[in-house]
Amino acid sequence: MKEYKRVLELRWSDLDPNYHLRHSVYYDFAAQIRTSFLEEHGLTIRRLQELHLGPVLFREEGIFRREVRFGEKTYINMQLLHLKKDYSRFSFRHEITKEDGTHCAIIHVDGAWMDTVSRKLSIPPELGINMINDVPKAENFEWKE
Repeated sequence: MKEYKRVLELRWSDLDPNYHLRHSVYYDFAAQIRTSFLEEHGLTIRRLQELHLGPVLFREEGIFRREVRFGEKTYINMQLLHLKKDYSRFSFRHEITKEDGTHCAIIHVDGAWMDTVSRKLSIPPELGINMINDVPKAENFEWKE
C-alpha cells in the first residue's frame, strides 16, 4: 500500500477559543486513523478482545506548524516509521495537511502490543503481522533490533 489517507471531518466542538483546531484533537484524529486501519484489516475491537491483544502507546508528540480552521478541507495520513523485527514495537508518523498541500501538523507515536490478560508486552499473532506489513512505510522507515 502506497498511502493511507483520510479526510478529516471537523466538528464545532473540535475548536478552541481561538477558533482553530484544539491541540488534543490532532491526537484523536491520529488514533482514529490507526483504528480505522486495524478495522479494515480484520483487527476489529471484537477480534482484538478474542486475541487478548491491544496496542499501547509510550509516547505521543505533536509538532504544530499551521492552524486548521473550521470549514477547511483537511487530510491525515499514516506511515510506519520504525518497527522492531519481531513486530512487538512500532512507531508511526501522521501528517495533517490542507487541501492545497499545506503541512499543518505531524504526530509521532511510539507503542507496542500488549497481552490484555497478562498485562505484558507481546508479539502480535499472524493477523497482526500481516496488518502491519500492509501499513505504508515512511521514506526513512527503519527496522529496529
